[in-house]
Amino acid sequence: MRNMPVLRLGLPKGSLQEATLEKMAKAGFNIQVSSRSYVPYVDDEELEIRLIRAQEVSRYVEHGYLDAGITGLDWIQENGSDVHEVGEFRFSKATRQPARWVLAVPEESKINSIKDLEGKRIATEVVNLTKKFLRKHGVKAEVEFSWGATEVKAHELVDAIVEITETGSSLRANKLRIVETLLTSTPRLVANHGAWRDSWKKAKIETLALLLKGALEAESKVGLKMNIAEANLPNLLQTLPALRNPTVSNLSLSGWVAVETIIDEHVVRELIPQLKAAGAEGIIEYPLNKVVY
Repeated sequence: MRNMPVLRLGLPKGSLQEATLEKMAKAGFNIQVSSRSYVPYVDDEELEIRLIRAQEVSRYVEHGYLDAGITGLDWIQENGSDVHEVGEFRFSKATRQPARWVLAVPEESKINSIKDLEGKRIATEVVNLTKKFLRKHGVKAEVEFSWGATEVKAHELVDAIVEITETGSSLRANKLRIVETLLTSTPRLVANHGAWRDSWKKAKIETLALLLKGALEAESKVGLKMNIAEANLPNLLQTLPALRNPTVSNLSLSGWVAVETIIDEHVVRELIPQLKAAGAEGIIEYPLNKVVY
């Protein structure tokens, strides 16, 4: 039995876990997590998956326990990890918006800018990021690590908090207002420098990145097919905001052609009536699994 090479990949456990496994499935990797096993199943013998807190992924990649991993830019910077960044992948636990680490204070607080934090106390999970931000602005303040329930502390225990948000709804619900944004963070695929120098592992990581990017690109796009009289084709092509030049092919019916293209999903509802008015018939919209450029 030959020894098969394996890539050990770390995926974020916790709030990003469900979204990450969903994206991996769309990329073609079926991952099943069992409460009885530390190692999830994946239908690729060349992959070993480890679920690790996003806060720790970049450290384990840097030190070589993992060959590669998906984690947020925020935790790479918080840990000061020396890793190779393969690519950025825009997805999050609730929306497609990037997560933001923000400075927030109670609505009635007199703190209105970073300068107003001089001599004050801040609670956060990202102590290093917060200290770096304060140094950048020449502000001296006390920064303490928060184990959780950070929003509640802002009203009684500290003067301000630095917390992560996508929409700001949780902060508003806790009667907090945002003063500054420290960092906008998106998930990144990172690799250990040694793994990246290994030709087989590098190729495997690049394949994974290609498929993931294709799956994410496909989420916001759809395919469109339609038939149209050849005489009306020039008018139709002026109407169609194609991703690339549309594919045009002859139909068995003389004088008619089939047109196929890929477009952004959000424009479809306005576009279809325009296509119909331009003479298109048999318009079909279909979902996409991957779009690879």
